[in-house]
Amino acid sequence: MTSSDTLTRTPLYHRHEQLEGKLVPFAGFAMPVQYPTGIRTEHRAVREVAGLFDVSHMGELEVRGPDALELVQEITVNDASAIQLGQAQYSAMCRPDGGVIDDLLVYRFPDRFMLVVNASNLEKDLAWIRDRVGSRAVAVDDRSDGTALLALQGPTAREILRPLADLDVDEIRYYRFREGRVAGHPAVISGTGYTGEDGFELYVHADAAGEIWDALLDEGSEDGLLPCGLGARDSLRLEMGYALYGNDLDEDHTALESGLGWITKFDAGDFVGREALLEQKETGVPRRLVGLRLTERGFPRPGYPVLDPEGERVGEVTSGTQSPSLGEGIALGYVPTGSAAPGTELAVEIRGTPVAAVVQRPPFYTDGSIRR
Repeated sequence: MTSSDTLTRTPLYHRHEQLEGKLVPFAGFAMPVQYPTGIRTEHRAVREVAGLFDVSHMGELEVRGPDALELVQEITVNDASAIQLGQAQYSAMCRPDGGVIDDLLVYRFPDRFMLVVNASNLEKDLAWIRDRVGSRAVAVDDRSDGTALLALQGPTAREILRPLADLDVDEIRYYRFREGRVAGHPAVISGTGYTGEDGFELYVHADAAGEIWDALLDEGSEDGLLPCGLGARDSLRLEMGYALYGNDLDEDHTALESGLGWITKFDAGDFVGREALLEQKETGVPRRLVGLRLTERGFPRPGYPVLDPEGERVGEVTSGTQSPSLGEGIALGYVPTGSAAPGTELAVEIRGTPVAAVVQRPPFYTDGSIRR
């Protein structure tokens, strides 16, 4: 077991201790998996009111210079040239063979791009990007240590944030952002999240994170705002079918196999992995990441076998849970393309017993409050 002394602490570590959060190792950080309220209560708070997450473990990389767009365009599969000022874009970085190095958000500022990457991949991503710079007039800097990231998510998130922000938060639409102040501190206020609910992700200086955290919880306390941990974050994202790197995405599966074909823009230029992905698209994708909904009672977990109607193993669960919102087992997993069509009947083997499941196109939960 990893010693807590060897884990990196976010700027909010002591807040989590004060709130009696259960701290666990995650991507090299000591992170709260839940608070005394419990995962299901935290999950429900986000769906019905709002929840506040510390996601300061995420990595923030800054790309500046005259050739910044050219570099971002080459290393990501989406069309970075289409990103407007004040807009964020979901994208991915791939190896030459199409395997997914990481999924990320790309933010476009007037003078720079910010790439928000997964904590477990930060060093790998940074080295990969810098290796692609070559002779370009570009600087790539890691701003992660000085940056904290708070996620305020839920139907009442705007009402909670409104009196603490110095700008009109209603003007910040889905996947748009503005620079302003929250609780008197500079912040990038972004209309993004990982829960399927309306809300914001707040990029702030690490030294200001505690004051902003306290101000948000104080402002939202009467409405039922709760601090939330990784457990609720995982069940919320899985109800939406959002992939998690290391579970559902990795270098052994291509962007097309991983369900990222919708962000893979072949006409946007010669990005890394384009030729391999184009060839796979033309010859046929052999396996796909799909959503699975159990039609019998069961709790699917990562690693459980996925079976065809004859009982033969055709894949395995990569993420799974008992949905708090829906009251049924849901999962993601890779299966052969021939078994990937919505409505296909399969089964998940749970403790040696096949439990009936059907392929369903995510999201599983469709009543979220996102304002698009």
